[in-house]
Amino acid sequence: MVLYQPKDGYCYNSDTHFLYNFIVQSLKKFKNIKGELLDIGSGSGILGLLVSREYKNLSLNQVELQKTFQFLSTLNAKNNKIYANLYEGSFLEKDFDKKFDICVSNPPFYHSAVIKSDNENIKIARYNDSMPLELFIKRASSILKDSGKFFFCYDVKQINEILLYLNKYKMNLESLQFVHPNSSKDATLILVYARKNSKSLTQIVKPLFVFDDKEFTKEVKSIYEKSSTHSIKVEIE
Repeated sequence: MVLYQPKDGYCYNSDTHFLYNFIVQSLKKFKNIKGELLDIGSGSGILGLLVSREYKNLSLNQVELQKTFQFLSTLNAKNNKIYANLYEGSFLEKDFDKKFDICVSNPPFYHSAVIKSDNENIKIARYNDSMPLELFIKRASSILKDSGKFFFCYDVKQINEILLYLNKYKMNLESLQFVHPNSSKDATLILVYARKNSKSLTQIVKPLFVFDDKEFTKEVKSIYEKSSTHSIKVEIE
């Protein structure tokens, strides 16, 4: 999958690949994945496009605030021959004309107290000022169908708020996975799968370790091979 990204601005990273793999692993127990898929804050479009490539019976929808990424989401969908319906504007404010079966997102999750980039494009894509965690989860719950699935990644240090808001907005935590830089370091990222109005018990998936010494682990190499993406950086006015 060839994906155009901005030369100067936010680019997708390993988080998205790890989340994609987590989604696929989580959905293995379901026989027929179909319906409406929404990629929240689609950016270059990578996450929704990977999931759509995997599950041909899903109809891809994207919602994106920034003009640069609206352009890239549309371009990358077209170039990879995947039809996508793009909603332009803020996920928190957009009036959607349908409910969704699955929502996926690599949202801006760095805490507002973190020192920010001067690049406005990067600032909106990375920091949760533009999409606070509670509003993100509340809005996702409101647009999902009953039993709808919600996948996202987030800063592991905010796990207490994640659990609090999922419970508050009737999103049952189905499974989660912790991502560690290596086996000797604490987790930095959490991958979350929640389901609206479900009552299932939570599964804690075995942790993902990114590096073994200075090399990617076998599992991470396998994830990159499965994603099979190629990035091209372009100037966008």
